[in-house]
Amino acid sequence: MVKIKHIELGEKPLLLAPMEDVTDPSFRYMCKYFGAGLMYSEFISAEGLIRNGKKSLKKLNIYDQERPVGIQLYGHIPESMVEATRIAERVKPDIIDINFGCPVRKIAARGAGAGMLTNLPLMISITETIVKTTNIPVTVKTRLGWDEENKNIVEVAERLQDAGIKAITIHGRTKMQLFRGSADWTLIGEVKNNPRMKIPVFGNGDITGPQGAKEAFDKFGVDGIMIGRATIGRPWIFREIREFLDTGNIMKPLTLPQKVDLAKMHLKKSIETKGEPRGVYEMRRHFSYYFKGLPDFKELRIKLLTSLDTREIYNLLDLISEKYCDC
Repeated sequence: MVKIKHIELGEKPLLLAPMEDVTDPSFRYMCKYFGAGLMYSEFISAEGLIRNGKKSLKKLNIYDQERPVGIQLYGHIPESMVEATRIAERVKPDIIDINFGCPVRKIAARGAGAGMLTNLPLMISITETIVKTTNIPVTVKTRLGWDEENKNIVEVAERLQDAGIKAITIHGRTKMQLFRGSADWTLIGEVKNNPRMKIPVFGNGDITGPQGAKEAFDKFGVDGIMIGRATIGRPWIFREIREFLDTGNIMKPLTLPQKVDLAKMHLKKSIETKGEPRGVYEMRRHFSYYFKGLPDFKELRIKLLTSLDTREIYNLLDLISEKYCDC
């Protein structure tokens, strides 16, 4: 049984990675439906929270049905991170996660996200302060290091554990790699197999299907796997992986009508949580992925991605099901 302090995640848990403009409540709902064991909010700027930024505050919306769920914060100013933690506490998340892994230039360049990998004393200081500030379990998501010459994750993980975090997630790339090249799980395995490490170690990077997930567990011994980009337009990947881990069987591919029904479910939840037209507008990126690869789809796709009329969109989804149905 994998635990983050008192939070039980079961055996070989599968986590949904925090992704900006993706892991909102409606998408988390879909991933929970298919068995995600732990999910996180989109990452939230500490500065945005303490300045009552509308976008940042909206990201704090969590719901009981998606628990356990964590709020992920990023920033480089200790006082701001502490105040943001106190604000986040108000919605009673199960976990406070610190983002020390985002490689995006505008974030890392000012020392936040993966930029913190160049300033370990500050990273540890911020972590220790947040741990002392809250009774909620604190976790961290980070990367292997700044670049190929500075892959110091074994040391970083030890120091973060000593600072009081209750779990760590490691993305198998450096900051400078961004999302290029292949994720290197070797160092993730070294962290997990380090005798000094007592907290759960979760691996992240390039898990796109059941076989890759099983290999990560078997070969590197991680406590759990966090999945990011492969979930977009495919929230059922959690069920695919779980079935393979539990039974060795490959889940039967979803039919197009089934995908249409899921897109409708997702749209309904998006509207419930964000209203119209925002809930419709923010579904567009997901529609593109749900129906990626359909032949002669351009005309329907344009209509689907430009309409703000809910009834029209449902009719378009029905048309997709009818036009491409192979049942």
